[in-house]
Amino acid sequence: MTSSGDVGAAARDSRGLDSSPHVRPTRYLTADVPGIGGVIKQRDDDFLVEEIPAYQPCGSGEHIYIFVQKRGLSTQQLVKILAKHFGVRESAIGYAGLKDRHAITRQVISIHAPGKTPEDFPMITDERIVVLWSDLHSNKLRRGHLLGNRFSIRVRNVTLRSVFDAQKTLQRLEARGVPNRTGEQRFGLLEDNHLVGRALVLGQWREALDLILGPSPHACLGEENTLAREAYARGDLPEALRHTHRTLHTEQRLLRALIRGAGPLEACKAIEPLARGFYFSALQSAVFNRVLDERLEAGTFDRLLPGDLAFKHEGGAVFSVEDAADVTLAQRLAKGEISPSGPMWGPRMARAGGQVDHAELAALAAFGLTPEQLDGPLTDADIPGTRRSLRVPITHVDLEAGGDEHGTFVRVAFDLPAGAFATVVMEEVMKVGKSGIGDQGIEG
Repeated sequence: MTSSGDVGAAARDSRGLDSSPHVRPTRYLTADVPGIGGVIKQRDDDFLVEEIPAYQPCGSGEHIYIFVQKRGLSTQQLVKILAKHFGVRESAIGYAGLKDRHAITRQVISIHAPGKTPEDFPMITDERIVVLWSDLHSNKLRRGHLLGNRFSIRVRNVTLRSVFDAQKTLQRLEARGVPNRTGEQRFGLLEDNHLVGRALVLGQWREALDLILGPSPHACLGEENTLAREAYARGDLPEALRHTHRTLHTEQRLLRALIRGAGPLEACKAIEPLARGFYFSALQSAVFNRVLDERLEAGTFDRLLPGDLAFKHEGGAVFSVEDAADVTLAQRLAKGEISPSGPMWGPRMARAGGQVDHAELAALAAFGLTPEQLDGPLTDADIPGTRRSLRVPITHVDLEAGGDEHGTFVRVAFDLPAGAFATVVMEEVMKVGKSGIGDQGIEG
């Protein structure tokens, strides 16, 4: 991939629908600055992230709060381990944001344990988990209950002089904001989570099962996973289950349901709410990324248009833009107080007006969907809909070039607000595509 502005194009399937997940940008904001290349996440120590909490526990209440450092675990895997350790259901575990598996991450977790204190439970012995502190609080920790995340990322296989190009890119992002793309990890290793979400929304249960369990053209599955998917395609469900890794909880649940004789609809109902919500979120994210790509192409991702819903970065509220040339709005926009917003489609999402709404409807239609189809019994609770800012601020930027026993590197450090993806920043800096970013990323 080069530093050209146009770095991709939407693909179409046999139905004429947009089959691209919009995982990577079709245009860089920093297209005129060369990428530094390289790779990240060669080892866990190269990728560090720490939550910036929105509040501190009050010291009393039914919820145990623990500040956890984890290595080699996704947040979902961490939840399962903690639920077993504390003897509670997974729904009793709260967290503010999803954190990557291939990194060292620190995040706050809450456990609903009425009448209990941290001292009532034994130490966690899993070597991948370290509890840095514990306390009590009155409410469950929920998604978004954080100010942001601090990142420190080493880029390897680069020259030391490339730090200057990294600096130019980051200065541009500081000045205009980071395009608030949903990172590639939301779409899964096979880049089809959004298609699973679409199938669930439309009630295409067999297609959803085939996407989750069936063969894939991607060569990154590994031998066991490939054998499992081939066995599913042959109809040998016990063999498929035998080859499905124990960490693939959704796949195992679906296969067991099918082995018991469940039909496609009944089997899809076996998908846990957390996983189902993740598929729906990927669908929302694909449409949002398409809207963002188009506004980057038009040069309006950081400009207000008539009909826009402006996003207030303090508080997250939105308001309608009637006069895009209003001087006060322009000043607030320049200061980074407000930004244009894009759609995370759902039945209760606030709609933009005029041509902005038409463009957002067209983006949804490119995936073969209408707003009415998002208002179903299986989706409403999972995707109520919201607005997402088209850009986010990047702060406390720090850069250095150095080396260690593993070779030279450029270290990039910065803070992002909750919900923003560090891999989006690194893609602008590196401009190498998925092969350089790795198979996962970080989201607040």
